Amino acid sequence: PATKPATPTPALTTPVIPLPAKVEARSGQFVLGADTVLVVTGANPDAERIARDFAGRVQLARGFQPELGKAGKGAVTFSLDPKAALASDEAYTLDITDQGATIAARAPAGLFYGAVTLWQLATADGGKGEARIAAQRIEDAPRFVWRGLMLDVARHFRSVDEVKALLDQMALHKLNTFHWHLTDDQGWRIQIRQYPKLTQVGGCRIPAGAAGRDANGKPQPYCAFYTQDEIRDVVQYAAQRYITVEPERDRPGHAQAAIAAYPQLGVTGKAPPVSPDWGVHTWLFNVDDGTFTFLENVLGEMMELFPSRYIHLGGDEAAKDQWQKSAAVQAKLRELNLKDDMQLQSWFMGRLGRFIESKGRRLIGWDEILEGGPPADATVMSWRGTQGAIEAARAGHDVVLSPAPELYFDHIQSDAADETPGRLDVISLKDIYAYQLIPAQLSAEQTKHVLGAQGNLWTEHMRTNDRVQRALFPRAAALAENTWTPAPRHDWNDFLQRMPADMARYRTTGFHAADSAFAVRFAAQPAADGRGTVTLSNQTGFGHIRYTTDGCEPPPESDAYTQPQAGPLPATIKANAFADGKALATTRSFAVDAKNLRARGSHALRSCKKGLALRMEDDAPANGKPDGDRAILLADVFDPCWVYDGAELDGIGTMEVRVGQLPHNFQLWKDARLVVTRPATVPGGALEVRLDGCEGKPVATLPLAPARHSDGLSTLQATLPALSGRHDLCFTFA
Repeated sequence: PATKPATPTPALTTPVIPLPAKVEARSGQFVLGADTVLVVTGANPDAERIARDFAGRVQLARGFQPELGKAGKGAVTFSLDPKAALASDEAYTLDITDQGATIAARAPAGLFYGAVTLWQLATADGGKGEARIAAQRIEDAPRFVWRGLMLDVARHFRSVDEVKALLDQMALHKLNTFHWHLTDDQGWRIQIRQYPKLTQVGGCRIPAGAAGRDANGKPQPYCAFYTQDEIRDVVQYAAQRYITVEPERDRPGHAQAAIAAYPQLGVTGKAPPVSPDWGVHTWLFNVDDGTFTFLENVLGEMMELFPSRYIHLGGDEAAKDQWQKSAAVQAKLRELNLKDDMQLQSWFMGRLGRFIESKGRRLIGWDEILEGGPPADATVMSWRGTQGAIEAARAGHDVVLSPAPELYFDHIQSDAADETPGRLDVISLKDIYAYQLIPAQLSAEQTKHVLGAQGNLWTEHMRTNDRVQRALFPRAAALAENTWTPAPRHDWNDFLQRMPADMARYRTTGFHAADSAFAVRFAAQPAADGRGTVTLSNQTGFGHIRYTTDGCEPPPESDAYTQPQAGPLPATIKANAFADGKALATTRSFAVDAKNLRARGSHALRSCKKGLALRMEDDAPANGKPDGDRAILLADVFDPCWVYDGAELDGIGTMEVRVGQLPHNFQLWKDARLVVTRPATVPGGALEVRLDGCEGKPVATLPLAPARHSDGLSTLQATLPALSGRHDLCFTFA
C-alpha cells in the first residue's frame, strides 16, 4: 500500500521539542535579525551568560550574532526575577510580539530553557539570515524534575569533547540529568588519587577476538580514563547548561576492574583480569572493614568532583556465588544476625548510604536494593520493568523510571539493514513517545514519589561516538517531550510535524542523530515474468516518498511513490521521504537485480526461538583500520538458529552465505545453561541448512574451516539439490 502522510494537527504547531505546556497564538511576527539587540535586565552574570549563549547558537544556525545592548524596538529581553510567580526554578514565560521578545523566569535554569525555546523557534525553517517568528505567549514548566540520559563509558569510552556534544543536545531538549556510568567489570574510567592502580590497571583490558590483537597478532590493550581535571571540566560544562551530572560507581557487583587493580578488595584474594566479556560476572567486593575504607575513600574523592545531590551506588546484578562460598563472608553474615545474602547486600549498601548521607548527599541505586530491605532514604531507579518503581513508591521511596526494554536505548530502533548495533527487539521513536511514565498501579499520593525518567545507553556494542549519537537521538527527543510536556498535550502526529525542524538542527550542530524513523525501506521480490517488484515505506508513515531510477538523488519534485513498483532488471532505485519540500533522511538506494531479489541480510531473518539476539559489529575493522566501518551481523548468544521464510527455489542450484566470526565473550552466570551447542558433522564445523523446519537431514552443508582463519567476513558456497516452489530455510551452526 502507498505510504500516507500523518494528518497535520489543525491547532497552532509550535516547532519546539519538547512542546511547551501552554501556547497562546497572537497576531503578527517578530523579526530576529542582525540588528536585534539582546537586553539583560539588572546586572546579573547568569542572565548575561545565557544571553551570550543564545547569541552564539543563533550565529551557528543563522549566520549572524545578536549583540548585547540597551532596550529598544525589536529587542530580546532576558529578565530574572526571583519573586516571579512561576511553578518552579525551571519554569519560564516567553512573550513574542512584533515589537520584540521577552523571556522571564525566577531562576537561571528557567531563563536558559526560555532561551532554548526562542532559539528553536528561530531555527524552525532551517534557513540562514533573519528569522521570522510567529507572535505568541508561552507559559512553560516541566512535568517531572528528573529528565535524564545515562551513558556507559566503562564498556566503550567517550572523550570529553564527545560527552560535551551530548550534553549540548540534552540541554537543547531540556533534559537536566546526565547519569555517568563510570566503572564496571570492563573498565575503571575515573582517576582516584589515593588508588592509582584503579586506572593504571583497571582502566585497561585486552578485548576479546580480533579487536584485541594488533597487526602482528600481539595483545592490543583498550585503555582510557578521565583525569579529575577533566571530570571537573565536564561537570562545570554541564552546570552551565543546567544539567546535573550524577556519577555511578557500582557495588558490590560489577567490581572486576577494581579487584583486578587491588585483589585484596575481592572475596578470593586472587587477581582476575579486567574483563573482556559482557554480561553478569561473579566478582564481588568483600565485606571487611578494609574494603569499606577503600570504598569510602573513593566516594570521598568522587563527592569532591560531583556536587550532585544524588550519588548512584549501583547494586544491580550482584551474583552471590563468591559470597556464598566464602567462610569469612558467611561468618560476617552470622555476626550481623542477617537472614541471607540479599540482607547482607542491603546492609552493605546501607553502610555506604549512611556514609554519603553524612556528607549531605543521598543514595540512589538500581531496583535490586529493594531486595533485603533498602536503606531508609534510598531513591530507587527501576530498570527491571516497573515493578521496582511500584514497590518503592508504595513504600514511600522516591523513584526514577528507566525500565528495560522500554527505555533502554541500546535496543535497536528499527529492523532496517543499516540500523546501528544493539539488542533486539525494536524500541522505536514512537515507543519512547508513547511510554506511560506513571505506573497505573500507583495511587495519586504514591505518584508524587515518581521523580521522572531516564533513557539508558549501555555501550557493549557501541564502539564509536557516531553509534552512540544515533542510538540516543532522536529517541531522546521523544523522551524529553514525555518527561517535560503535560500528558494531555502529548500528540504523536503533532510531534512528527515538529520533527523535521529538529532533524535539521542536528545537522546544523554536527550531531549524528539517527534517521531510522523516516528513512525509506525497500521490500523486493521476484515477479513471474522475470521482473522485480519493490515496495517502499518508512517506519512512521510520515512524509511523502519520492524516488528516481536514473541514479540521481531524488529531489522534492521527483516521482511520488504510490504503489509497489514493477520493472525490468537490473535497475537502481533511490528514494527519500519529504515534508514541506525538505528531505527527512539520508537517501537510501537499492539495486534491483536477480541476486538482490533473493538475497536477505541477517536483519531480515527470523530467529528460530527467541533467545538473546543482538545486532553486532564484525570484530575485524575494515581495511585493517581500528576505526573503519564494520559489517553488522545478527547473532543469538543462546542459540544461533535462523530462518529464511518463503525462499523461492525454482531454478536455484547454488547457495552463497557470508558469515563473520565473533568472539562469544559473554558471562551468562545461571543463563549459561540456555546456550545451545550442536556437534560438528565435518572437521571445523559447518553451517547446516534444512528445509521447512530445523530438524531432519540438511539439504546443504557449508564447512566453516575456511572462515576460521579469517577475522573478517567469509563467503561460503554450496550446491543445492533439485528443489522447487517456496520453502522456509533453517540455518544452524554445528
